[in-house]
Amino acid sequence: MRPRLILASVIIPLGMIIAAVPENTTKPYKLTAEQLLDEVKEGLQFVHPDQVADMLVQKDPSLQLIDVRSSTDFEKFSLPGAINIPLENLLSEDYADYLNQDVKLNVFYSNSSNKANEAWMITRQLGYKNNYVLQGGLNYWVETVMNPEKPAEGSPNEEFAKYDFRKGASSALGGGAIAPAENTAGAPAPLPSISKKKKKKGVQGGC
Repeated sequence: MRPRLILASVIIPLGMIIAAVPENTTKPYKLTAEQLLDEVKEGLQFVHPDQVADMLVQKDPSLQLIDVRSSTDFEKFSLPGAINIPLENLLSEDYADYLNQDVKLNVFYSNSSNKANEAWMITRQLGYKNNYVLQGGLNYWVETVMNPEKPAEGSPNEEFAKYDFRKGASSALGGGAIAPAENTAGAPAPLPSISKKKKKKGVQGGC
């Protein structure tokens, strides 16, 4: 029952979010709510904190973090290199070139995953690609990357490799020397590829 409960705890709130997405009177939606829910069930919009940490450590120029919290929260704390697009301003023409492009891998984040998921759903309904969600939001980022828990004695080597990577990333992102992740079993999984737009040159988002 546990896997079913976990799945339900994700899908039910997301279904409520879909229903609560404000009516869009300026841009036509490309997907129906049912089609979007099918994509949500697959969970392909999520990017694990390890993957984002690795890109930050490597200074990967294709990564663009987008903080969808309020400007007040953004000023208090944000991830390195992030830009702030509050959720309520997401449909503003001022941000269209950041969201509808084929140059950057956009990763939305908020304190949890809720607001970031709303941002992803809206952009996905508009047909925009290359937009993803930081799995678990800032709460899970702090728990996983910034304060990783050391595996218990006897844990698989892969768990210790993940721990070593996270400790190194935490040190690097906290102001220590940057140490690239090694190609081990604990290294992050490959990121989604950037989809190119057809018949239209992409506009690069700013940092």
